[in-house]
Amino acid sequence: MSKNAAKISRRGFFVGAAAAGAAAVGAAVAPSLRQDPAPAAAAKPAPERGGGYSVTEHVKRYYKSTLV
Repeated sequence: MSKNAAKISRRGFFVGAAAAGAAAVGAAVAPSLRQDPAPAAAAKPAPERGGGYSVTEHVKRYYKSTLV
């Protein structure tokens, strides 16, 4: 076997091993990426005198992100 042929087969082996390792990691991680849908939150009734603004977690996160 020539020196070139040995390098090519060695390179092919490592490329194949890397691909197999990546596939194994992907298969192991894939089930943890799937998320079950969260149940929908019950809607609050509309206020009688208007003014439906309420401070929610989303609003708190937004204002926190605007701080310098």
